[in-house]
Amino acid sequence: MALSYNPNYPSIEDLRKKAKKRVPKFAFEYLDGGCNEDVNLHRNTADIRKVALRPQYLRKHQGSSMKTELFGHTYDAPFGIAPVGLQGLMWPNAGEILAHSAFKHNIPFILSTVTTTSIERAGELTEGNFWFQLYHPAEDRLRDDILARAQAANCDVLVLLCDVPTFGFRPRDIRNGLSMPPRMTLNNILQILARPNWALQTLRYGQPNFATLKPYMPKGLDMSKLGQFMDNTFSGRLNEQKIKPIRDQWKGKIVLKGVASEEDAERAVQLGLDGIIVSNHGGRQLDAGTSTIEPLVPIAQKYGNKLKVMMDSGMRSGPDIARVMASGAAFTFMGRSFMYGVSALGAQGGDHTIGLLKTQLQQVMEQLCCERTKDFPNHLV
Repeated sequence: MALSYNPNYPSIEDLRKKAKKRVPKFAFEYLDGGCNEDVNLHRNTADIRKVALRPQYLRKHQGSSMKTELFGHTYDAPFGIAPVGLQGLMWPNAGEILAHSAFKHNIPFILSTVTTTSIERAGELTEGNFWFQLYHPAEDRLRDDILARAQAANCDVLVLLCDVPTFGFRPRDIRNGLSMPPRMTLNNILQILARPNWALQTLRYGQPNFATLKPYMPKGLDMSKLGQFMDNTFSGRLNEQKIKPIRDQWKGKIVLKGVASEEDAERAVQLGLDGIIVSNHGGRQLDAGTSTIEPLVPIAQKYGNKLKVMMDSGMRSGPDIARVMASGAAFTFMGRSFMYGVSALGAQGGDHTIGLLKTQLQQVMEQLCCERTKDFPNHLV
């Protein structure tokens, strides 16, 4: 199997360790941490890895293909890049690096409302082949304007976020005084001085900002009041009354992200949505909740023929992707894994992480004698 990644970093954990050495502590802990005691953060991966797959060595095998059809587009692999907020804080220009790599490798890239790359720039880098995750605005006027911008950028799929009715309680971020930009305590300044490459790249690309939201921010906004602006601008709790006008306005596909129950999956079907992403926000919102793979199985069994059932949270390898797809997911997304890659390797990080995951997943498929990604459930023990 030809190497399509840097052999010095043959696992996501290798990238994580490298990233930790290159990123200031306050930014790395924002990426790496969950909420409260990190119980659900660790449960996500642990539960995925309880899943076992069955190989069939003597069966006739015509070769394995990772190509996967989703919403009329055939992607080169059954995984994509999940939306991550504040990407440019963790590594300068990270959002643009990942958008470009996703387009190059023909996998989906989801842009977050609250990241540091604008809708328009994502559209340019991907020639419109990207998804956009909407944090629901409090005002209809703002909602409609953001949706119009996404449609003008030829966005493929709209993702509605439903699992942030409140912001997660994250002790690390509280201790670090994390804000946008980060509060310049003596401790944070010392952390930046200890990471000169990160500091130089930040100088090169400029102080990160909420690029998509910039047109709506008051001129001369005191950054200490940014939190108040965000609270006033967004209404995190999603409901059927908020989704219906979006379904009427948006002409493309709509996916609901953050589904963790059969009840919400049923509502998504009733609202005429095209897909759901079973997710617990990477373990960053409800520490007492279930892992993502636990509700995935019954949701996929009950609703997989009515809409596309996908999953994120907890995957860190090609075998993890295979386990999740064997459990019923039609597609998968990862956020931290790609951010570790970019934080570790800069501009090469996106290509490396995609190549690494493709190589790992291809090996699993060949080992199982699994010819198509939709055949993974046939190998579930």
